[in-house]
Amino acid sequence: MKGTVGILTAFLVASPIEAADIAAGKAIATRVCAACHGELGVSVADIVPNLGGQRAQYLEIQLKALKAGARNSGVMNPIARQLSDTDIANLAAYYGSQAGAGSTTISDFMPNISKTSVQFPANHRTTFTKYGAANFPDLKQVRHYYANPVAMQAAKAGKPLPAGAVILSEVYAAKLDDRLDFVKGPDGIFAIDRLLFYSVMARDDGWGQDIPEILRNGDWNYAAFLPDGAPRPRINHAECLACHRAQDEANYMFTHKELTGAAAGRGR
Repeated sequence: MKGTVGILTAFLVASPIEAADIAAGKAIATRVCAACHGELGVSVADIVPNLGGQRAQYLEIQLKALKAGARNSGVMNPIARQLSDTDIANLAAYYGSQAGAGSTTISDFMPNISKTSVQFPANHRTTFTKYGAANFPDLKQVRHYYANPVAMQAAKAGKPLPAGAVILSEVYAAKLDDRLDFVKGPDGIFAIDRLLFYSVMARDDGWGQDIPEILRNGDWNYAAFLPDGAPRPRINHAECLACHRAQDEANYMFTHKELTGAAAGRGR
């Protein structure tokens, strides 16, 4: 706590609070921030903080810390880095001017963000190529990654992934032994217990046209599916877009290196 207070105090001293334009802040909030935090600062989920009614100065300090990386958030860091200090001041003033809401109130998802054009690729085991796997010990998960032929062909050629590319992740609960330690294979990858869900990213021409630029991942869309292939409910694609936004030079993928490495290995 002491370290956090010190960081925020430093931002307060080094970054004086800007004069604010509430109307300009509302324009940004309505276009982008409402996807997670709601247009009036009432968030779309219990795990997302409400911003309405917070002190504007507090919000500004937090956003500047996120922009500089002094406060770490995989979702918010890439978004805050795209905001000017004036944008931050305006957003803070706007959300600070709102009344706030009770702890049980949530906002609806933004329609242009919550929609997705991604379909479940039911045949991925026979038509896609598995190119990697990764452990997630904090989540007690292991994920297996697959790419469709369009993505593999582009990766082999060293080209950006084009329209028609699909990347799928099988998300499993990791297997634990009697001592609750992870069971690992010879390669160090966790053994699988049960399939939890599928995570899919895919792109096609025009799929990103309704997404605001600050969140847009080119023409990539995201979706999650239950083990039976049905859409996973209450998934806020704004979080996917924000998290992947910082990977713009790697086809918006966290596993681009693994994909291109696997493609090159099979090409030899």
